[in-house]
Amino acid sequence: MSSTVRNLLVELLVEELPPRSLQKLGDSFAQGLAASLQVQNLIEDGAPVVAFATPRRLAAHFGRVAPRSPDTSTPLRLMPSSIGLDTAAQATPALRKKLSDLGVDAADMPASHLRIMSDGKTEMLYLDRLIPGIPLAAGLQKALDAALAGLPIARTMTYQLADGWSSVDFVRPAHGLVALHGRDVVPVRALGLSAGRETQGHRFEARVSPIVLRDADSYADQLESEGRVIPGFAARRNEIVRQLDAVSAAPGSSPVRDAALLDEVTGLVELPNVLTGKFDDAFLDIPRECLILTMKTNQKYFPLLDAEGRLQPRFLIVSNIRPADPAEVVSGNERVLRARLADARFFFDHDRKKPLDAWRAGLDKVVYHNRLGTQAERVARIAAIAHAIAVELGDEELAAQARVAANLSKADLLTGMVGEFPELQGIMGRYYAWHDGQPDEIAYAIEDHYRPRFAGDALPRGPVGTCVALADKLETLVGMFGIGRIPTGDKDPYALRRHALGIGRILMEKGLRISLETLLGMARTAFAGAVPLDDAACTRLPDFIHERISGLLREQGYSFQQVDAVLASRPGLLNDIRARLEAVRAFTALPEAQSLAAANKRVGNILKKAGDEADATLTVDLLQQPAEHALQDTLNRIAPTVDHLIDLGEFNDALRQLAALREPVDAFFDQVMVNVPDPVLRANRLALLVRLQREMNRVADISRLAT
Repeated sequence: MSSTVRNLLVELLVEELPPRSLQKLGDSFAQGLAASLQVQNLIEDGAPVVAFATPRRLAAHFGRVAPRSPDTSTPLRLMPSSIGLDTAAQATPALRKKLSDLGVDAADMPASHLRIMSDGKTEMLYLDRLIPGIPLAAGLQKALDAALAGLPIARTMTYQLADGWSSVDFVRPAHGLVALHGRDVVPVRALGLSAGRETQGHRFEARVSPIVLRDADSYADQLESEGRVIPGFAARRNEIVRQLDAVSAAPGSSPVRDAALLDEVTGLVELPNVLTGKFDDAFLDIPRECLILTMKTNQKYFPLLDAEGRLQPRFLIVSNIRPADPAEVVSGNERVLRARLADARFFFDHDRKKPLDAWRAGLDKVVYHNRLGTQAERVARIAAIAHAIAVELGDEELAAQARVAANLSKADLLTGMVGEFPELQGIMGRYYAWHDGQPDEIAYAIEDHYRPRFAGDALPRGPVGTCVALADKLETLVGMFGIGRIPTGDKDPYALRRHALGIGRILMEKGLRISLETLLGMARTAFAGAVPLDDAACTRLPDFIHERISGLLREQGYSFQQVDAVLASRPGLLNDIRARLEAVRAFTALPEAQSLAAANKRVGNILKKAGDEADATLTVDLLQQPAEHALQDTLNRIAPTVDHLIDLGEFNDALRQLAALREPVDAFFDQVMVNVPDPVLRANRLALLVRLQREMNRVADISRLAT
């Protein structure tokens, strides 16, 4: 093997890997190898690492890899120097025996290999031991074993090796291993394979088979030129995007953009070739969501939209072969899609043979949860909650529409189309509601009650959908918390965190003037008398929802202190939280901010220690010191203004009023003793501090801003 630093190439040739996991597997393989090689000092710091991943291979290229790690010297603690050395600084029998046990001959060992260092208490003898470097073959073997063991594989398969006796477990059967350091093969083994320099190209398009790699650096070029394979995941993905845009641009249309589909298709092909197929215009009568989902999910096609965003009767195929005449490939894909679309038409036509409300009757036979009843019982609770919310937010007309929409919200779960494509739940409910003559407000509410489905998803479009969406999420949260199904760690099978975040987003972004306490009370009422709930668990719900909101607001750029200050007092309404946050952000820039925050924190500590004694009523006649009167007068002066500004939602100006408190507060703490022996006087001063704290924390708990 060469003795110089060279680049390293490692490839594992396998049968077709799971396409959705391919990029993650490729990155993990490369990073796992790199991490182990770095720990063993076989690869230079900052050396480039390139990951490759195709459906049939995981590979990685590493720059500046040494043939052997450098020798290292490490001090080995032996014994106190007073025991190991005699008065003439010669080794004692105890030291010679210790060295002999370590395989070191004291007579032949240079004196420079022994060092005396203090451990803080005693002068100790240390032996400088030379640790030989690790050969690349041994280091790479260790790295390869670790990288394969650390791959994010959800499920492995067991297969037999060529000897007919041995078997191994891996994500897919492996058929080849390459390990090249420059031009030299590194003798490592994995999954019953010995490393060589041969690999395979494309199954059908390769110009050379097998491909004999010249060196580590020729890997990508040889695979592309001789094997007709684009080995880099990102490069292959970019090539697919380029072809999609090129093929669709000419007729003035564009493919449906879907990053997940693009990644999956990149994991299915090694030599992408984008072709155009067509389907019968008559299928456009089917809801576009059904057509798009059929093309994307079942066939991995890219639907085409025209300039106005309408679905076209054309689609793009990403083929893995490049025949001279692609007509047969296109016609085969068109034939398969035609059958799929015919199935979709059948489901659509069959579902509309009876009204949506008739499908609802079957929900009483579908168990939602063994402790929470059937889907029909759940829908009844959602309808009751939605009606109550609508009464609170609007009028009887809104309440009536919310009840109708809630009652129909889960009916499409029993339809054939949703049974085939669960992703269309709600969407198909909208189409079937339209077919039954329901107004847009109710039809859209049936679809929108699932919103927001994920982070950044759109909120319900109208007030009816808003009421039903809140009701759906509240029913889930209260029901699951009430029976003890509370998320722990990273486990959240009922997506309760998502539901809590959805409630927070709807209340904040829709500007709804309804308190979280009121909403949770409505949901509890819907369960009353039917399902026994754990009261203690339900009392944890407000904190659970506020925690989700806190995380969302921090992601949006507010600091932890700002969010903590606003949410600490658990504001009754969530619709003005952002306005409060902006006010807090402006308040922190005031010169009086830190002084007032510190004083507020001090007040809080005093009142906490005082306990029940702080519950006294303030009596003005008992105020004695000038500083007490000055503080009371300032509070009297600013309180009406603060109340008025808060009623107007002018939180920024309300907080600015607190600046007037700085001098009287400082004077109070300088001149007035709160904990005086007289219990009546002490209670009165505590009552004054209670009022001060209440006025200071009307917008936010500013004590949380103290640094």
